[in-house]
Amino acid sequence: MSRNILIAEDEPQNRKILRKPHTLRDCNVPEAVRRHEPHATLLEKKTSTVILSDLNLSDGMNAQHLDQSSKRTDRPAKTSVIRASHHALLSSVLASLFVLALMPASVMAQQSGRAAAADPNSTAFEKSNFLDSQLKKIIRKSNLTGAPSAGRTLPSINEPKAQLGMKLFFTKSLSGEYDVACVTCHHPSLGGGDDMSLSIGVDVLEDDLLGPGRRHNPTGEHYDGGPTVPRNAPTTFNLALWDEVLFHDGRVESLGKTVGANGGDLLGIRTPDTPLGVPDPNSGDNLGAAQARFPVTSPEEMKNFVDFAGLTNAQVRDNLAERLGIYGTPAGSPQFVDNWLEEFRVGFGDPSGTATALVTYDNIADAIATYENSQVFDKTPWRSFVEGNTNAIDSSAKSGALLFFRSVAEGGANCVSCHTGDFFTDEQFHAIAMPQIGRGKGNGANGDDDFGRFRETGTMEDMHAFRTPSMLNVTETGPWGHAGSYTTLEAAVRHHLNAEQAVATYDYTQLDPDIQTTNLISNTQNALDTLENNRLAGMDTLENVELTDLQVQDLLAFLNSLTDPCVTDRTCLGQWIPDASDSNPDSLRLNGVNDAGDYL
Repeated sequence: MSRNILIAEDEPQNRKILRKPHTLRDCNVPEAVRRHEPHATLLEKKTSTVILSDLNLSDGMNAQHLDQSSKRTDRPAKTSVIRASHHALLSSVLASLFVLALMPASVMAQQSGRAAAADPNSTAFEKSNFLDSQLKKIIRKSNLTGAPSAGRTLPSINEPKAQLGMKLFFTKSLSGEYDVACVTCHHPSLGGGDDMSLSIGVDVLEDDLLGPGRRHNPTGEHYDGGPTVPRNAPTTFNLALWDEVLFHDGRVESLGKTVGANGGDLLGIRTPDTPLGVPDPNSGDNLGAAQARFPVTSPEEMKNFVDFAGLTNAQVRDNLAERLGIYGTPAGSPQFVDNWLEEFRVGFGDPSGTATALVTYDNIADAIATYENSQVFDKTPWRSFVEGNTNAIDSSAKSGALLFFRSVAEGGANCVSCHTGDFFTDEQFHAIAMPQIGRGKGNGANGDDDFGRFRETGTMEDMHAFRTPSMLNVTETGPWGHAGSYTTLEAAVRHHLNAEQAVATYDYTQLDPDIQTTNLISNTQNALDTLENNRLAGMDTLENVELTDLQVQDLLAFLNSLTDPCVTDRTCLGQWIPDASDSNPDSLRLNGVNDAGDYL
Protein backbone atom coordinates (compact mmCIF):
# COMPACT_ATOMS: atom_id res chain seq x y z
CA MET A 1 0.00 0.00 0.00
CA SER A 2 1.34 3.46 -0.80
CA ARG A 3 2.12 5.54 2.25
CA ASN A 4 2.00 9.30 2.83
CA ILE A 5 4.93 10.76 4.76
CA LEU A 6 4.36 14.18 6.24
CA ILE A 7 7.49 16.29 6.66
CA ALA A 8 7.16 19.50 8.63
CA GLU A 9 9.20 22.53 7.73
CA ASP A 10 9.89 25.34 10.15
CA GLU A 11 8.34 28.18 8.28
CA PRO A 12 6.43 31.23 9.36
CA GLN A 13 2.80 30.43 9.93
CA ASN A 14 1.76 33.08 7.50
CA ARG A 15 3.75 31.61 4.62
CA LYS A 16 1.86 31.61 1.35
CA ILE A 17 0.61 28.18 0.35
CA LEU A 18 2.52 26.78 -2.62
CA ARG A 19 0.30 24.79 -4.98
CA LYS A 20 3.05 23.90 -7.42
CA PRO A 21 4.17 20.25 -7.18
CA HIS A 22 7.79 19.68 -6.28
CA THR A 23 9.82 16.69 -7.27
CA LEU A 24 13.06 15.19 -6.06
CA ARG A 25 14.86 17.15 -8.75
CA ASP A 26 14.37 20.18 -6.51
CA CYS A 27 16.46 18.48 -3.83
CA ASN A 28 19.45 17.63 -6.04
CA VAL A 29 18.68 13.93 -5.89
CA PRO A 30 21.04 11.79 -7.99
CA GLU A 31 19.69 10.80 -11.41
CA ALA A 32 19.73 7.09 -10.52
CA VAL A 33 17.08 7.69 -7.89
CA ARG A 34 14.86 10.00 -9.90
CA ARG A 35 13.29 7.11 -11.75
CA HIS A 36 10.76 6.77 -8.94
CA GLU A 37 10.05 10.54 -8.70
CA PRO A 38 7.28 10.56 -6.09
CA HIS A 39 5.48 13.84 -6.19
CA ALA A 40 5.87 16.24 -3.27
CA THR A 41 3.28 18.89 -2.62
CA LEU A 42 3.87 21.76 -0.24
CA LEU A 43 0.81 22.38 1.87
CA GLU A 44 0.18 24.53 4.86
CA LYS A 45 -2.32 24.69 7.60
CA LYS A 46 -0.63 26.31 10.58
CA THR A 47 2.65 24.63 9.77
CA SER A 48 3.63 24.00 6.19
CA THR A 49 4.21 20.33 5.31
CA VAL A 50 5.62 18.38 2.44
CA ILE A 51 3.66 15.23 1.60
CA LEU A 52 5.65 12.55 -0.19
CA SER A 53 3.12 10.15 -1.64
CA ASP A 54 3.07 6.96 -3.66
CA LEU A 55 6.48 5.81 -2.47
CA ASN A 56 5.18 2.24 -2.22
CA LEU A 57 7.40 1.73 0.80
CA SER A 58 7.37 -1.68 2.42
CA ASP A 59 6.47 -2.02 6.08
CA GLY A 60 10.14 -1.71 6.99
CA MET A 61 10.45 1.65 5.23
CA ASN A 62 7.92 3.86 6.93
CA ALA A 63 7.76 7.15 8.63
CA GLN A 64 9.20 5.73 11.82
CA HIS A 65 12.61 5.79 10.14
CA LEU A 66 12.50 9.54 9.87
CA ASP A 67 14.11 11.73 12.49
CA GLN A 68 11.08 12.84 14.44
CA SER A 69 13.00 15.37 16.53
CA SER A 70 12.53 19.02 15.85
CA LYS A 71 15.28 21.59 16.07
CA ARG A 72 12.75 24.23 17.08
CA THR A 73 11.58 24.00 20.64
CA ASP A 74 10.62 27.59 21.20
CA ARG A 75 6.99 26.90 20.17
CA PRO A 76 4.77 23.82 20.41
CA ALA A 77 3.79 21.83 17.35
CA LYS A 78 0.57 23.13 15.90
CA THR A 79 -0.33 19.87 14.16
CA SER A 80 0.20 16.15 14.64
CA VAL A 81 2.60 15.82 11.74
CA ILE A 82 6.01 14.20 11.89
CA ARG A 83 8.69 16.82 12.27
CA ALA A 84 12.11 16.15 10.88
CA SER A 85 15.08 18.20 9.92
CA HIS A 86 15.78 18.81 6.27
CA HIS A 87 19.03 16.84 6.37
CA ALA A 88 17.44 13.92 8.25
CA LEU A 89 14.65 13.91 5.70
CA LEU A 90 16.99 13.70 2.75
CA SER A 91 19.09 10.99 4.34
CA SER A 92 16.09 8.85 5.15
CA VAL A 93 14.28 9.35 1.86
CA LEU A 94 17.40 8.80 -0.22
CA ALA A 95 18.21 5.60 1.64
CA SER A 96 14.69 4.33 1.10
CA LEU A 97 14.67 5.28 -2.53
CA PHE A 98 18.00 3.59 -3.20
CA VAL A 99 16.52 0.37 -1.78
CA LEU A 100 13.45 0.83 -3.94
CA ALA A 101 15.60 1.43 -6.99
CA LEU A 102 17.15 -1.99 -6.49
CA MET A 103 13.85 -3.73 -5.76
CA PRO A 104 12.00 -5.29 -8.75
CA ALA A 105 8.73 -3.55 -9.39
CA SER A 106 6.77 -6.79 -9.30
CA VAL A 107 8.16 -7.73 -5.89
CA MET A 108 7.49 -4.25 -4.55
CA ALA A 109 3.89 -4.40 -5.76
CA GLN A 110 3.35 -7.85 -4.30
CA GLN A 111 4.75 -6.82 -0.92
CA SER A 112 2.62 -3.72 -0.74
CA GLY A 113 -0.37 -5.65 -2.03
CA ARG A 114 -0.08 -8.39 0.56
CA ALA A 115 0.21 -5.78 3.25
CA ALA A 116 -2.93 -4.10 1.98
CA ALA A 117 -4.89 -7.32 1.74
CA ALA A 118 -3.78 -8.52 5.17
CA ASP A 119 -3.85 -5.23 7.07
CA PRO A 120 -6.69 -5.46 9.61
CA ASN A 121 -6.92 -1.68 9.65
CA SER A 122 -7.62 -1.54 5.93
CA THR A 123 -11.24 -1.09 5.00
CA ALA A 124 -13.05 -3.64 2.88
CA PHE A 125 -13.26 -0.95 0.22
CA GLU A 126 -9.48 -0.47 0.18
CA LYS A 127 -8.85 -4.21 0.00
CA SER A 128 -11.34 -4.63 -2.81
CA ASN A 129 -9.83 -1.75 -4.75
CA PHE A 130 -6.37 -3.25 -4.44
CA LEU A 131 -7.57 -6.67 -5.60
CA ASP A 132 -9.43 -5.09 -8.50
CA SER A 133 -6.36 -3.19 -9.66
CA GLN A 134 -4.15 -6.28 -9.51
CA LEU A 135 -6.66 -8.43 -11.37
CA LYS A 136 -7.17 -5.82 -14.05
CA LYS A 137 -3.42 -5.90 -14.73
CA ILE A 138 -3.56 -9.69 -15.11
CA ILE A 139 -6.62 -9.48 -17.34
CA ARG A 140 -4.92 -6.97 -19.63
CA LYS A 141 -1.64 -8.87 -19.72
CA SER A 142 -3.40 -12.18 -20.47
CA ASN A 143 -5.79 -10.65 -23.03
CA LEU A 144 -8.79 -12.10 -21.23
CA THR A 145 -12.32 -11.20 -22.27
CA GLY A 146 -14.23 -13.52 -19.95
CA ALA A 147 -16.25 -14.77 -22.93
CA PRO A 148 -14.74 -17.86 -24.59
CA SER A 149 -17.79 -18.21 -26.82
CA ALA A 150 -17.32 -14.76 -28.36
CA GLY A 151 -16.68 -14.80 -32.10
CA ARG A 152 -17.87 -18.38 -32.58
CA THR A 153 -20.78 -19.54 -34.69
CA LEU A 154 -22.91 -21.49 -32.24
CA PRO A 155 -26.31 -23.15 -32.61
CA SER A 156 -29.34 -22.25 -30.54
CA ILE A 157 -31.25 -24.94 -28.69
CA ASN A 158 -34.34 -23.62 -30.47
CA GLU A 159 -33.07 -24.55 -33.93
CA PRO A 160 -34.86 -27.53 -35.53
CA LYS A 161 -31.67 -29.56 -35.83
CA ALA A 162 -30.82 -28.99 -32.16
CA GLN A 163 -34.33 -30.07 -31.19
CA LEU A 164 -33.91 -33.23 -33.26
CA GLY A 165 -30.55 -33.80 -31.60
CA MET A 166 -32.11 -33.47 -28.15
CA LYS A 167 -34.67 -36.18 -28.96
CA LEU A 168 -31.93 -38.46 -30.27
CA PHE A 169 -29.82 -37.75 -27.20
CA PHE A 170 -32.64 -38.94 -24.93
CA THR A 171 -33.81 -42.01 -26.87
CA LYS A 172 -32.90 -45.58 -25.97
CA SER A 173 -33.18 -46.51 -29.65
CA LEU A 174 -29.50 -45.76 -30.13
CA SER A 175 -28.42 -48.48 -27.71
CA GLY A 176 -27.92 -52.07 -28.76
CA GLU A 177 -30.62 -53.48 -26.48
CA TYR A 178 -32.80 -50.42 -25.87
CA ASP A 179 -31.68 -49.89 -22.27
CA VAL A 180 -29.55 -46.72 -22.31
CA ALA A 181 -29.29 -43.38 -24.09
CA CYS A 182 -26.63 -40.72 -24.52
CA VAL A 183 -28.23 -38.88 -21.60
CA THR A 184 -27.61 -41.85 -19.31
CA CYS A 185 -24.10 -40.55 -18.68
CA HIS A 186 -24.59 -36.90 -19.70
CA HIS A 187 -27.69 -35.39 -18.14
CA PRO A 188 -27.91 -31.57 -18.01
CA SER A 189 -29.22 -31.69 -14.44
CA LEU A 190 -26.13 -33.68 -13.42
CA GLY A 191 -23.61 -31.16 -14.72
CA GLY A 192 -23.63 -32.58 -18.23
CA GLY A 193 -22.27 -35.82 -16.74
CA ASP A 194 -23.75 -38.37 -14.35
CA ASP A 195 -22.48 -37.24 -10.92
CA MET A 196 -20.71 -40.58 -10.49
CA SER A 197 -17.01 -41.31 -10.21
CA LEU A 198 -17.33 -44.00 -12.86
CA SER A 199 -20.34 -44.63 -15.08
CA ILE A 200 -22.49 -47.71 -15.44
CA GLY A 201 -23.93 -48.00 -18.93
CA VAL A 202 -25.74 -51.12 -20.11
CA ASP A 203 -27.23 -53.99 -18.08
CA VAL A 204 -28.43 -52.12 -15.01
CA LEU A 205 -31.11 -52.79 -12.42
CA GLU A 206 -33.12 -49.66 -13.28
CA ASP A 207 -32.65 -48.16 -16.75
CA ASP A 208 -33.98 -44.70 -15.94
CA LEU A 209 -32.20 -44.23 -12.60
CA LEU A 210 -29.29 -41.91 -13.31
CA GLY A 211 -26.47 -40.79 -11.07
CA PRO A 212 -25.70 -42.12 -7.58
CA GLY A 213 -27.67 -45.31 -6.90
CA ARG A 214 -27.34 -46.70 -10.42
CA ARG A 215 -26.20 -50.33 -10.15
CA HIS A 216 -24.95 -52.97 -12.55
CA ASN A 217 -27.28 -55.95 -12.81
CA PRO A 218 -25.70 -59.12 -11.37
CA THR A 219 -26.87 -60.93 -14.51
CA GLY A 220 -25.06 -58.45 -16.76
CA GLU A 221 -21.94 -59.15 -18.76
CA HIS A 222 -18.64 -59.05 -16.83
CA TYR A 223 -20.36 -58.34 -13.54
CA ASP A 224 -17.98 -57.72 -10.66
CA GLY A 225 -20.19 -55.53 -8.49
CA GLY A 226 -18.58 -52.27 -9.53
CA PRO A 227 -18.96 -49.72 -12.32
CA THR A 228 -18.36 -50.94 -15.85
CA VAL A 229 -17.00 -47.82 -17.59
CA PRO A 230 -13.33 -47.21 -16.74
CA ARG A 231 -13.29 -43.40 -16.88
CA ASN A 232 -15.32 -40.53 -15.51
CA ALA A 233 -17.96 -39.15 -17.88
CA PRO A 234 -16.77 -35.75 -19.19
CA THR A 235 -19.33 -32.95 -19.20
CA THR A 236 -21.07 -32.02 -22.43
CA PHE A 237 -21.30 -28.40 -21.27
CA ASN A 238 -19.35 -26.05 -23.55
CA LEU A 239 -18.37 -28.90 -25.87
CA ALA A 240 -18.39 -26.38 -28.72
CA LEU A 241 -15.53 -24.41 -27.13
CA TRP A 242 -12.93 -27.16 -27.49
CA ASP A 243 -10.64 -26.64 -30.47
CA GLU A 244 -8.08 -29.43 -30.19
CA VAL A 245 -9.16 -32.66 -28.51
CA LEU A 246 -12.07 -34.50 -26.91
CA PHE A 247 -12.06 -37.39 -24.42
CA HIS A 248 -9.64 -37.72 -21.52
CA ASP A 249 -6.96 -39.19 -23.80
CA GLY A 250 -7.64 -36.95 -26.82
CA ARG A 251 -8.54 -39.81 -29.12
CA VAL A 252 -10.78 -37.44 -31.06
CA GLU A 253 -8.38 -34.77 -32.25
CA SER A 254 -8.50 -31.80 -34.59
CA LEU A 255 -5.47 -31.99 -36.86
CA GLY A 256 -5.62 -28.28 -37.69
CA LYS A 257 -6.29 -27.10 -34.12
CA THR A 258 -7.51 -23.77 -35.46
CA VAL A 259 -8.59 -21.49 -32.64
CA GLY A 260 -12.34 -20.94 -32.64
CA ALA A 261 -13.08 -23.68 -35.20
CA ASN A 262 -14.01 -26.62 -32.93
CA GLY A 263 -12.30 -28.87 -35.47
CA GLY A 264 -14.30 -27.44 -38.36
CA ASP A 265 -11.34 -25.97 -40.24
CA LEU A 266 -11.40 -28.56 -43.08
CA LEU A 267 -7.97 -29.82 -42.00
CA GLY A 268 -9.33 -33.11 -40.72
CA ILE A 269 -10.28 -34.79 -37.45
CA ARG A 270 -8.63 -37.95 -36.29
CA THR A 271 -10.80 -40.51 -34.46
CA PRO A 272 -10.28 -44.05 -33.07
CA ASP A 273 -11.32 -45.34 -36.49
CA THR A 274 -8.06 -44.06 -37.98
CA PRO A 275 -4.39 -44.18 -36.94
CA LEU A 276 -2.88 -41.32 -34.95
CA GLY A 277 -2.50 -38.25 -37.13
CA VAL A 278 -4.68 -39.60 -39.95
CA PRO A 279 -7.97 -37.78 -40.62
CA ASP A 280 -11.16 -39.78 -40.46
CA PRO A 281 -13.12 -39.11 -43.70
CA ASN A 282 -16.36 -39.80 -41.82
CA SER A 283 -15.63 -37.67 -38.76
CA GLY A 284 -18.23 -35.02 -39.49
CA ASP A 285 -17.93 -31.25 -39.48
CA ASN A 286 -16.71 -30.65 -35.94
CA LEU A 287 -15.32 -32.33 -32.85
CA GLY A 288 -18.78 -32.90 -31.41
CA ALA A 289 -19.97 -34.78 -34.48
CA ALA A 290 -16.82 -36.90 -34.44
CA GLN A 291 -17.27 -37.70 -30.74
CA ALA A 292 -20.95 -38.66 -31.18
CA ARG A 293 -19.91 -41.60 -33.37
CA PHE A 294 -18.27 -43.59 -30.57
CA PRO A 295 -20.38 -44.12 -27.42
CA VAL A 296 -22.77 -46.27 -29.52
CA THR A 297 -19.85 -48.56 -30.43
CA SER A 298 -18.72 -49.19 -26.84
CA PRO A 299 -20.11 -52.44 -25.37
CA GLU A 300 -20.04 -51.07 -21.82
CA GLU A 301 -21.60 -47.73 -22.69
CA MET A 302 -24.35 -48.34 -25.28
CA LYS A 303 -23.67 -51.16 -27.74
CA ASN A 304 -24.03 -54.05 -25.23
CA PHE A 305 -22.75 -57.56 -25.86
CA VAL A 306 -25.51 -59.40 -27.73
CA ASP A 307 -27.36 -58.09 -30.80
CA PHE A 308 -24.45 -56.13 -32.29
CA ALA A 309 -21.71 -58.52 -31.21
CA GLY A 310 -19.03 -58.98 -33.84
CA LEU A 311 -19.97 -55.89 -35.86
CA THR A 312 -17.44 -53.23 -36.79
CA ASN A 313 -17.95 -49.66 -35.63
CA ALA A 314 -19.24 -48.69 -39.07
CA GLN A 315 -21.67 -51.61 -39.11
CA VAL A 316 -23.02 -50.71 -35.67
CA ARG A 317 -23.76 -47.18 -36.83
CA ASP A 318 -25.38 -48.36 -40.06
CA ASN A 319 -27.59 -50.78 -38.14
CA LEU A 320 -28.76 -48.01 -35.81
CA ALA A 321 -29.59 -45.72 -38.74
CA GLU A 322 -31.53 -48.51 -40.47
CA ARG A 323 -33.37 -49.21 -37.23
CA LEU A 324 -34.54 -45.60 -36.87
CA GLY A 325 -35.23 -45.15 -40.58
CA ILE A 326 -37.04 -48.49 -40.98
CA TYR A 327 -35.02 -49.65 -43.94
CA GLY A 328 -32.47 -52.36 -44.64
CA THR A 329 -32.14 -55.39 -42.36
CA PRO A 330 -30.79 -54.11 -39.04
CA ALA A 331 -29.69 -56.58 -36.40
CA GLY A 332 -31.71 -56.96 -33.25
CA SER A 333 -35.37 -56.45 -32.55
CA PRO A 334 -37.33 -53.78 -34.45
CA GLN A 335 -39.02 -50.75 -32.90
CA PHE A 336 -42.77 -50.91 -32.39
CA VAL A 337 -43.26 -47.14 -32.76
CA ASP A 338 -41.18 -45.16 -35.21
CA ASN A 339 -41.85 -41.63 -36.43
CA TRP A 340 -38.26 -40.58 -36.88
CA LEU A 341 -38.46 -39.80 -40.60
CA GLU A 342 -40.73 -36.83 -40.03
CA GLU A 343 -38.45 -35.58 -37.27
CA PHE A 344 -35.45 -35.72 -39.62
CA ARG A 345 -37.38 -33.91 -42.34
CA VAL A 346 -38.06 -31.05 -39.95
CA GLY A 347 -34.59 -31.09 -38.42
CA PHE A 348 -32.80 -30.97 -41.75
CA GLY A 349 -35.32 -28.79 -43.56
CA ASP A 350 -36.21 -31.37 -46.20
CA PRO A 351 -39.99 -32.01 -46.18
CA SER A 352 -39.84 -34.67 -48.87
CA GLY A 353 -36.55 -36.36 -47.95
CA THR A 354 -36.45 -40.16 -47.88
CA ALA A 355 -35.38 -42.29 -44.95
CA THR A 356 -32.31 -43.61 -46.74
CA ALA A 357 -31.22 -40.04 -47.56
CA LEU A 358 -32.01 -38.41 -44.22
CA VAL A 359 -31.88 -41.05 -41.47
CA THR A 360 -28.17 -41.80 -41.73
CA TYR A 361 -25.69 -42.05 -38.91
CA ASP A 362 -23.82 -39.04 -40.28
CA ASN A 363 -27.01 -37.01 -39.79
CA ILE A 364 -27.66 -38.59 -36.39
CA ALA A 365 -24.19 -37.52 -35.22
CA ASP A 366 -24.63 -34.08 -36.77
CA ALA A 367 -27.93 -33.51 -34.95
CA ILE A 368 -26.60 -34.76 -31.62
CA ALA A 369 -23.55 -32.52 -31.98
CA THR A 370 -25.79 -29.55 -32.74
CA TYR A 371 -27.71 -30.21 -29.53
CA GLU A 372 -24.51 -30.62 -27.51
CA ASN A 373 -22.92 -27.55 -29.08
CA SER A 374 -25.91 -25.47 -28.04
CA GLN A 375 -25.05 -26.19 -24.39
CA VAL A 376 -22.89 -23.09 -24.02
CA PHE A 377 -22.75 -21.89 -20.42
CA ASP A 378 -20.17 -19.16 -19.98
CA LYS A 379 -22.18 -16.26 -18.53
CA THR A 380 -20.35 -16.47 -15.25
CA PRO A 381 -19.77 -13.95 -12.43
CA TRP A 382 -16.10 -13.95 -13.46
CA ARG A 383 -17.08 -12.94 -16.98
CA SER A 384 -19.10 -10.05 -15.54
CA PHE A 385 -16.08 -8.98 -13.52
CA VAL A 386 -13.79 -9.09 -16.55
CA GLU A 387 -16.33 -7.04 -18.48
CA GLY A 388 -16.18 -4.32 -15.85
CA ASN A 389 -18.58 -5.14 -13.02
CA THR A 390 -16.22 -5.15 -10.05
CA ASN A 391 -19.07 -6.14 -7.74
CA ALA A 392 -19.75 -9.38 -9.63
CA ILE A 393 -17.47 -11.40 -7.34
CA ASP A 394 -16.52 -10.90 -3.71
CA SER A 395 -13.11 -10.26 -2.15
CA SER A 396 -12.56 -13.92 -1.37
CA ALA A 397 -13.05 -14.86 -5.03
CA LYS A 398 -10.79 -11.99 -6.08
CA SER A 399 -8.06 -13.17 -3.71
CA GLY A 400 -8.52 -16.66 -5.11
CA ALA A 401 -8.19 -15.32 -8.64
CA LEU A 402 -4.83 -13.80 -7.77
CA LEU A 403 -3.71 -17.15 -6.39
CA PHE A 404 -4.97 -18.86 -9.55
CA PHE A 405 -3.16 -16.55 -11.97
CA ARG A 406 0.06 -15.87 -10.08
CA SER A 407 3.10 -18.12 -10.24
CA VAL A 408 4.45 -19.89 -7.20
CA ALA A 409 7.36 -17.44 -7.11
CA GLU A 410 4.84 -14.61 -6.93
CA GLY A 411 3.01 -16.26 -4.03
CA GLY A 412 0.32 -17.89 -6.16
CA ALA A 413 -0.68 -21.46 -7.00
CA ASN A 414 0.16 -21.23 -10.73
CA CYS A 415 -3.09 -22.90 -11.78
CA VAL A 416 -2.91 -20.83 -14.96
CA SER A 417 0.09 -22.79 -16.18
CA CYS A 418 -2.41 -25.40 -17.46
CA HIS A 419 -5.80 -23.74 -17.07
CA THR A 420 -5.16 -20.92 -19.51
CA GLY A 421 -7.26 -18.42 -21.40
CA ASP A 422 -10.96 -17.66 -21.13
CA PHE A 423 -11.79 -21.36 -21.42
CA PHE A 424 -9.31 -22.20 -18.65
CA THR A 425 -7.54 -25.07 -20.40
CA ASP A 426 -4.47 -25.50 -22.55
CA GLU A 427 -6.08 -28.60 -24.13
CA GLN A 428 -2.83 -30.44 -23.47
CA PHE A 429 -2.04 -33.60 -21.48
CA HIS A 430 -0.39 -33.74 -18.08
CA ALA A 431 0.52 -36.50 -15.62
CA ILE A 432 -0.70 -35.31 -12.23
CA ALA A 433 -1.15 -38.71 -10.52
CA MET A 434 -4.83 -38.59 -9.71
CA PRO A 435 -5.69 -41.82 -7.81
CA GLN A 436 -6.38 -44.68 -10.21
CA ILE A 437 -9.64 -46.45 -9.37
CA GLY A 438 -12.05 -48.70 -11.22
CA ARG A 439 -11.50 -51.35 -13.87
CA GLY A 440 -8.81 -49.42 -15.70
CA LYS A 441 -8.08 -49.66 -19.40
CA GLY A 442 -6.26 -52.98 -19.47
CA ASN A 443 -2.86 -51.44 -18.73
CA GLY A 444 -0.24 -52.37 -16.16
CA ALA A 445 0.66 -55.65 -14.50
CA ASN A 446 -2.88 -56.34 -13.36
CA GLY A 447 -4.76 -54.81 -16.28
CA ASP A 448 -6.54 -52.23 -14.13
CA ASP A 449 -4.21 -49.29 -14.69
CA ASP A 450 -4.81 -46.50 -17.21
CA PHE A 451 -1.86 -45.09 -19.18
CA GLY A 452 -3.85 -42.15 -20.51
CA ARG A 453 -2.58 -40.31 -23.58
CA PHE A 454 0.24 -42.85 -23.90
CA ARG A 455 -2.36 -45.30 -25.15
CA GLU A 456 -2.80 -43.11 -28.22
CA THR A 457 0.71 -41.88 -28.90
CA GLY A 458 3.02 -44.51 -27.45
CA THR A 459 5.27 -41.65 -26.33
CA MET A 460 6.72 -41.95 -22.81
CA GLU A 461 6.17 -38.24 -22.20
CA ASP A 462 2.44 -39.05 -22.39
CA MET A 463 2.48 -41.83 -19.80
CA HIS A 464 -0.34 -41.33 -17.25
CA ALA A 465 -1.16 -37.99 -18.88
CA PHE A 466 -4.74 -36.82 -19.29
CA ARG A 467 -6.38 -33.80 -20.89
CA THR A 468 -6.59 -30.57 -18.90
CA PRO A 469 -10.28 -29.98 -18.16
CA SER A 470 -11.89 -26.58 -18.49
CA MET A 471 -12.66 -24.83 -15.21
CA LEU A 472 -15.93 -23.36 -16.44
CA ASN A 473 -18.78 -24.75 -14.31
CA VAL A 474 -16.26 -26.92 -12.48
CA THR A 475 -18.27 -26.79 -9.27
CA GLU A 476 -21.03 -28.75 -11.02
CA THR A 477 -19.04 -31.25 -13.09
CA GLY A 478 -17.64 -33.55 -10.43
CA PRO A 479 -16.51 -36.02 -9.36
CA TRP A 480 -13.10 -34.86 -10.49
CA GLY A 481 -10.17 -36.57 -12.18
CA HIS A 482 -10.02 -38.94 -15.14
CA ALA A 483 -11.45 -41.68 -12.92
CA GLY A 484 -13.53 -39.42 -10.68
CA SER A 485 -11.41 -40.30 -7.67
CA TYR A 486 -12.17 -37.06 -5.81
CA THR A 487 -15.77 -36.41 -4.84
CA THR A 488 -15.20 -32.90 -3.46
CA LEU A 489 -13.69 -30.03 -5.37
CA GLU A 490 -11.59 -29.04 -2.37
CA ALA A 491 -9.95 -32.47 -2.29
CA ALA A 492 -9.19 -32.18 -6.01
CA VAL A 493 -7.67 -28.73 -5.50
CA ARG A 494 -5.51 -29.95 -2.63
CA HIS A 495 -4.24 -32.79 -4.80
CA HIS A 496 -2.97 -30.21 -7.28
CA LEU A 497 -1.15 -28.40 -4.48
CA ASN A 498 0.70 -31.53 -3.34
CA ALA A 499 -0.05 -34.77 -5.15
CA GLU A 500 2.20 -36.93 -2.96
CA GLN A 501 0.60 -35.73 0.24
CA ALA A 502 -2.92 -36.03 -1.18
CA VAL A 503 -2.34 -39.63 -2.25
CA ALA A 504 -0.73 -40.52 1.09
CA THR A 505 -3.80 -39.26 2.94
CA TYR A 506 -6.40 -40.35 0.37
CA ASP A 507 -9.82 -40.91 1.89
CA TYR A 508 -11.31 -44.13 0.53
CA THR A 509 -14.61 -43.48 2.27
CA GLN A 510 -15.47 -40.76 -0.26
CA LEU A 511 -15.97 -43.48 -2.89
CA ASP A 512 -19.02 -45.60 -3.55
CA PRO A 513 -18.17 -48.89 -1.81
CA ASP A 514 -18.75 -50.83 -5.04
CA ILE A 515 -15.90 -49.07 -6.88
CA GLN A 516 -12.93 -51.32 -7.59
CA THR A 517 -9.87 -50.23 -5.56
CA THR A 518 -7.83 -53.45 -5.30
CA ASN A 519 -4.70 -52.01 -6.89
CA LEU A 520 -5.32 -48.33 -6.23
CA ILE A 521 -2.11 -47.95 -4.22
CA SER A 522 0.26 -49.62 -6.67
CA ASN A 523 -1.31 -48.08 -9.77
CA THR A 524 -1.35 -44.60 -8.27
CA GLN A 525 2.23 -44.99 -7.11
CA ASN A 526 3.18 -45.71 -10.71
CA ALA A 527 1.56 -42.42 -11.70
CA LEU A 528 3.38 -40.61 -8.87
CA ASP A 529 6.66 -42.06 -10.13
CA THR A 530 5.82 -40.72 -13.58
CA LEU A 531 5.15 -37.28 -12.09
CA GLU A 532 8.46 -37.27 -10.24
CA ASN A 533 10.37 -38.46 -13.30
CA ASN A 534 8.80 -35.67 -15.33
CA ARG A 535 9.95 -33.17 -12.72
CA LEU A 536 13.49 -34.53 -12.79
CA ALA A 537 13.45 -34.33 -16.59
CA GLY A 538 12.56 -30.64 -16.40
CA MET A 539 9.11 -31.06 -17.92
CA ASP A 540 6.41 -28.51 -17.13
CA THR A 541 4.33 -30.20 -14.48
CA LEU A 542 2.73 -29.75 -11.07
CA GLU A 543 4.68 -27.85 -8.45
CA ASN A 544 4.14 -28.40 -4.75
CA VAL A 545 2.49 -25.29 -3.35
CA GLU A 546 1.91 -24.35 0.27
CA LEU A 547 -1.34 -22.49 0.84
CA THR A 548 -3.17 -21.75 4.06
CA ASP A 549 -6.65 -23.12 4.61
CA LEU A 550 -7.99 -19.60 4.08
CA GLN A 551 -6.18 -19.35 0.75
CA VAL A 552 -7.64 -22.69 -0.34
CA GLN A 553 -11.10 -21.35 0.47
CA ASP A 554 -10.33 -18.23 -1.56
CA LEU A 555 -9.27 -20.40 -4.49
CA LEU A 556 -12.51 -22.35 -4.22
CA ALA A 557 -14.46 -19.09 -4.12
CA PHE A 558 -12.84 -18.09 -7.39
CA LEU A 559 -13.66 -21.45 -8.98
CA ASN A 560 -17.24 -20.97 -7.87
CA SER A 561 -17.28 -17.67 -9.77
CA LEU A 562 -16.63 -19.64 -12.96
CA THR A 563 -20.07 -21.28 -12.80
CA ASP A 564 -22.85 -20.04 -15.05
CA PRO A 565 -26.00 -19.68 -12.88
CA CYS A 566 -28.03 -21.47 -15.56
CA VAL A 567 -26.40 -24.83 -14.82
CA THR A 568 -27.74 -24.77 -11.27
CA ASP A 569 -31.23 -23.64 -12.29
CA ARG A 570 -33.58 -26.45 -13.38
CA THR A 571 -35.90 -23.97 -15.06
CA CYS A 572 -33.05 -22.60 -17.17
CA LEU A 573 -31.70 -26.07 -17.95
CA GLY A 574 -35.19 -27.21 -18.91
CA GLN A 575 -34.57 -25.88 -22.41
CA TRP A 576 -32.22 -28.83 -22.94
CA ILE A 577 -34.47 -31.47 -21.36
CA PRO A 578 -37.53 -32.71 -23.32
CA ASP A 579 -40.87 -32.73 -21.54
CA ALA A 580 -44.41 -33.83 -22.28
CA SER A 581 -44.88 -31.05 -24.82
CA ASP A 582 -42.08 -32.47 -27.00
CA SER A 583 -42.77 -35.27 -29.44
CA ASN A 584 -41.51 -38.73 -28.52
CA PRO A 585 -40.82 -40.33 -31.93
CA ASP A 586 -40.38 -43.91 -30.71
CA SER A 587 -41.90 -43.87 -27.21
CA LEU A 588 -38.45 -44.81 -25.91
CA ARG A 589 -37.43 -41.56 -24.31
CA LEU A 590 -35.33 -41.96 -21.18
CA ASN A 591 -36.95 -39.85 -18.46
CA GLY A 592 -34.20 -39.80 -15.88
CA VAL A 593 -34.88 -40.02 -12.16
CA ASN A 594 -32.56 -39.86 -9.16
CA ASP A 595 -32.27 -42.50 -6.44
CA ALA A 596 -35.20 -40.88 -4.61
CA GLY A 597 -37.41 -41.37 -7.67
CA ASP A 598 -37.61 -37.66 -8.50
CA TYR A 599 -37.41 -36.59 -12.14
CA LEU A 600 -34.17 -34.86 -13.04
